[in-house]
Amino acid sequence: MVHFVGAGPGAQDLITLRGAELLKGAGVIIYAGSLVNPALLGLAREDCRIYNSAELTLEQVLDVMKSAQGEGLDTVRLHTGDPCLYGAIREQMDELDKLGIPWDDTPGVSSFCGAAAALGAEYTLPGVSQTVIITRMAGRTPVPGGEELEKLASHGASMAIFLSAGMQEQVQAALLRGGAYTSRTPAAIVYKATWPEEKIVRCTVGTLAAAGDRAGIWKTALILVGGFLGQTYERSKLYDPAFTTEFRQGMDAPAQGG
Repeated sequence: MVHFVGAGPGAQDLITLRGAELLKGAGVIIYAGSLVNPALLGLAREDCRIYNSAELTLEQVLDVMKSAQGEGLDTVRLHTGDPCLYGAIREQMDELDKLGIPWDDTPGVSSFCGAAAALGAEYTLPGVSQTVIITRMAGRTPVPGGEELEKLASHGASMAIFLSAGMQEQVQAALLRGGAYTSRTPAAIVYKATWPEEKIVRCTVGTLAAAGDRAGIWKTALILVGGFLGQTYERSKLYDPAFTTEFRQGMDAPAQGG
């Protein structure tokens, strides 16, 4: 059996309970190199075989999984954050299906959630944005047509930009070309969210590249953009005394006749 497990954004105690138990029981662990907190490997049993996938190709990863399955060992494929985001898991799952090797998937806390927590931010602020765009800048890995950063930026929604900290000048230019954000739109760069060495840089879209350069951040960071990082928003309807829900009657409800 192969267990895909999300390691969480960095802090050792942000892996899920299920993920931790799977690590403790695994005969083989394949982990995502420098992106996963090595402290998590301390949960492994003494006889566990541990591989760094940063040094392996897909074919080599699959060979390790096949070997473990042949020996009757469970494998944990430990990915950073939540494997569903930029985890390259689909290609592994499809190959395992072809090989007849069973697998399951245990979600984790994504770094975009860890970054919001570090900033004390809410992506979906009433009156500001009810949409979160998770994306990346095109680089050595292209993005599909229509998903260019400037096109996505035209919505003006809350945005979490992965895998782009080394292209901050290009990111800044693309965001401004989108037309919805201005040079004064709030932004932030969060380096290694929830790790001990976490670093937060608050800036604006217009100062993004310069701020990142001054902080020396060029990898392992998220770029967050949008009005949700500002100070203006509306009160939520959910907890408004005038708002009726399934569980309580608000002042907006018509009086019940007697």
